[in-house]
Amino acid sequence: MIAAETFARPTTSTAMLRGFLGKCPRCGKGRLFRGVLKLVDRCGVCGAVLGDIRADDLPAYLTVLVVGHIVVPALLLVDSEEFSTAAELAIAVPAALALIALLLPRFKGAAAGLLWSLAQRPKS
Repeated sequence: MIAAETFARPTTSTAMLRGFLGKCPRCGKGRLFRGVLKLVDRCGVCGAVLGDIRADDLPAYLTVLVVGHIVVPALLLVDSEEFSTAAELAIAVPAALALIALLLPRFKGAAAGLLWSLAQRPKS
């Protein structure tokens, strides 16, 4: 573990981008997740405390928002081409699940980066 003072405090957008990529919002080197959606307690590189961050419903809300805006218009386009309902569902459900699996951890990482950054602001 590297001493904490060797890492400059990143901007909020940098912390969010690092979280989106699954990296520690502070150093950008350590892993953010120990499982699919479970945050590590501390960064293995810089020692930043990450286990106390609670993103709550924001990642799920953002995931539903984005997936809904992709899948629903696609379903409406496919519906006009006279596909059967079974064919539409056979395409839409796996596509929606794949998008959820792709986006939910990334949005949780970005939310964790945002919350970590906001917690690091100097008290006034």
